[in-house]
Amino acid sequence: MGCFECCIKCLGGVPYASLVATILCFSGVALFCGCGHVALTGTVTILETHFSKVTSDHAMLTDIIQLMQYVIYGIASFFFLYGIILLAEGFYTTSAVKELHSEFKTTICGRCISGMFVFLTYILGVAWLGVFGFSAVPVFLFYNMWSTCATMKSPMANLTNIDSICVDVRQYGIIPWNATPGKACGSTLGDICNTSDFYLSYHLYIVACAGAGATVIALLIYMMATTYNFAVLKFKSREDCCTKF
Repeated sequence: MGCFECCIKCLGGVPYASLVATILCFSGVALFCGCGHVALTGTVTILETHFSKVTSDHAMLTDIIQLMQYVIYGIASFFFLYGIILLAEGFYTTSAVKELHSEFKTTICGRCISGMFVFLTYILGVAWLGVFGFSAVPVFLFYNMWSTCATMKSPMANLTNIDSICVDVRQYGIIPWNATPGKACGSTLGDICNTSDFYLSYHLYIVACAGAGATVIALLIYMMATTYNFAVLKFKSREDCCTKF
């Protein structure tokens, strides 16, 4: 066998679906965790500076955000390891499916591990659908504030009293109703929208939401690849049992 034929044979054993899913998963998780962490910090700064100047009013929210940031560290570490394991499992099952090694035999333990990855990836996919929906909530809140500011600046609005236009974050349940001032109106609201914290946090939340969506797509690709490989391995095991008799 020549060098070219050997390279073609080796390339045939590469789990391209798992490889694409791994790259997409790493990219999505990195965007979600990195951008989400910085955006949460910017959100706390905006709330403390403009909407809740008494520390006790937003103490619980600050603790929750800090907890979410620690959870982000855990998510990043877990998916880094899980992506590598799934890629290795993809190489294993692809080699078995394509029969790159004539002496290769599937075992009950190997099939059980493949089945476990199918189930675990399905659970993670459903969980990340919830994360994707949750990450869209701050995008919606920041978009409402941004659109209100854009309305005030628009010459087509023809507003006589911009101080009557307000954004009250207390109505979203982010801070309690007794928080002061709790809302921003008119020029104060416009100044908030012009701050770097608002601009950066808004766009980082959008990128974090896109990262969560990319992770969902990656897990979907993982599910299809692992399910297909598991089905083929199970079929091969039955075929091996039948040829023994």
